Amino acid sequence: MTLLLVVRGYTQLAKIGFMMRFGSLQQIHARVRGEAVASRTGSRAPDVEAICHAIDLACALYVKPVLCLQRSAATTILLRRFGWSAEMVIGAQVLPFKSHAWVEVDGRVVNDKPYIPEIYRVLERC
Repeated sequence: MTLLLVVRGYTQLAKIGFMMRFGSLQQIHARVRGEAVASRTGSRAPDVEAICHAIDLACALYVKPVLCLQRSAATTILLRRFGWSAEMVIGAQVLPFKSHAWVEVDGRVVNDKPYIPEIYRVLERC
């Protein structure tokens, strides 16, 4: 199951990477927002940690550096496909200006440090 998850994660990274290169932030936002949460069937569905680990492995294998937006969009889509109600969160801090994206499931950060919401002011959830 892990290899299949890594392949699916890599595929999502590639799709979002293509959108980042040739599309717009609005298209990525719409893509993530449009991904419905699938119904979880049985105990064979991978847990949140397994999906996040698969995305981490896919990022390590990816041909280019993976930005937080790309990683978070791919993670959110994959989590939703396996029945987890994940949200991609985009935040910013003012001084020095930085923006960042991460994923939350049930209000808990799953693909970054747990204190990230304390550093960045949330701009958008999708």
